[in-house]
Amino acid sequence: MNIRLICVGKLKEKYLSQGISEYMKRLSRYAKAEIIEVEDEKAPESLSPADEAIVKEREAARIARHLREGSVKIILAIEGRSLASEEFAERLRQYGLAGKSQLDFVIGGSLGLDRSIADKADLLLSFSRFTFPHQLMRLILLEQIYRAFRIINNEPYHK
Repeated sequence: MNIRLICVGKLKEKYLSQGISEYMKRLSRYAKAEIIEVEDEKAPESLSPADEAIVKEREAARIARHLREGSVKIILAIEGRSLASEEFAERLRQYGLAGKSQLDFVIGGSLGLDRSIADKADLLLSFSRFTFPHQLMRLILLEQIYRAFRIINNEPYHK
């Protein structure tokens, strides 16, 4: 499989970078994976709803440039569908069996995603109703993708 994580903003914390590097290395046994960072818009705390919409539209335009034609688009969204790790693994396995080997995962910025990106989703995926820092979600997502491949290959994983 060919996996892309398209993420808004640069990773700043060293501990997250180390964890992400570790899971990228582990994942390389199963798939080609890359992380694409798109520039985030500066967004002070006191934005009006109209200004928030502008920020999300600009970030969406940057994300859209990296979405591949014909790829499976899995968009992380709090209102998305929650799956158990085994269900997620089965979903990835089914994509592979159907010949859908390009997966584009999208993680939005601190304000979330513009509807135009969510509308492109083959799967809106939620990890929780909690709000997580979007940078931390990279690590969590990579761990779950790695776990899914371990499950698919009937290899041990931490339950």
